[in-house]
Amino acid sequence: MSGSHFMPKDSNSRRLLMAFLVTAGFMVIEIIGGLISGSLALLADAGHMLTDSAALLVALMAVHFSQRKPNERHTFGYLRLTTLAAFVNAAALLVIVVLIVWEAIRRFMMPQPVLGGTMLVVAVAGLLANIFSFWLLHRGEAKSNINVRAAALHVLGDLLGSMGAIVAALVIMKTGWTPIDPILSVLVSCLVLRSAWALLKESFHELLEGTPQEINIVALRKDLCLNIPEVRNVHHVHVWQIGEQRLMTLHAQVIPPHDHDALLQRIQRYLLQKYRIGHATIQMEYQHCDMPDCLINEVSSEPTVHAHHHHHH
Repeated sequence: MSGSHFMPKDSNSRRLLMAFLVTAGFMVIEIIGGLISGSLALLADAGHMLTDSAALLVALMAVHFSQRKPNERHTFGYLRLTTLAAFVNAAALLVIVVLIVWEAIRRFMMPQPVLGGTMLVVAVAGLLANIFSFWLLHRGEAKSNINVRAAALHVLGDLLGSMGAIVAALVIMKTGWTPIDPILSVLVSCLVLRSAWALLKESFHELLEGTPQEINIVALRKDLCLNIPEVRNVHHVHVWQIGEQRLMTLHAQVIPPHDHDALLQRIQRYLLQKYRIGHATIQMEYQHCDMPDCLINEVSSEPTVHAHHHHHH
């Protein structure tokens, strides 16, 4: 709402873009290095790099689309695209994990030769790239947006992946024991799996118009009645989230106020301060509301009408 939201955007997106280019570039190097050296751990780490570049890309998209103005066809703007992108990204990651674990099992049966030296060089370079990206993302404003924070976490997970590849390379160079490579590739895949699963759950919840995790609707209804004495009953509550914007509709049964608009404003201000709900549509009623609580899943209450219709067709 306020101007402060748009101030740091450009520095945020500059850092995101830099980190994205570094990460995506190194992902390509790791894939090539993994194929040349025959190391699965490097390929697993490249898979992890892919999650990061995707996370960074989603963050960049979010920054870009949050500046696009809503229009008549898309009254919420284009922020849902970022949720959709996160969902697709997470689903793709799950597929990558399955492929890597499958390949790891195959390599246990038939160990493949691995070039430890090549692997070490690539893994160390990857580690440095990750440290650089992490530094880029963390240098920013402390309260940089949720996407930048998510991206920084991704990169942190990636540091662990590169460490895994380095350990595997050292073991292979010292002892020539190649099974360490698939073992560590599976461990790295577990890291990927964790972040992918969390992302999948969160984006799926948002796509289903789920209530944001930290909001408890039962508590919210009580809160409103307790804190605003004129409010007697709150029902038909729907809360959902688009990008970082929270939206809400509700019915409030109130004692007829002297100043209708002032009461409305108090309710809205309370929702904004306590629950960060920036856009609430409130229907105020003086009598008890007779409508059932949510008509979305309910069939019309006159079954006879429907029965007649069937005879006509």
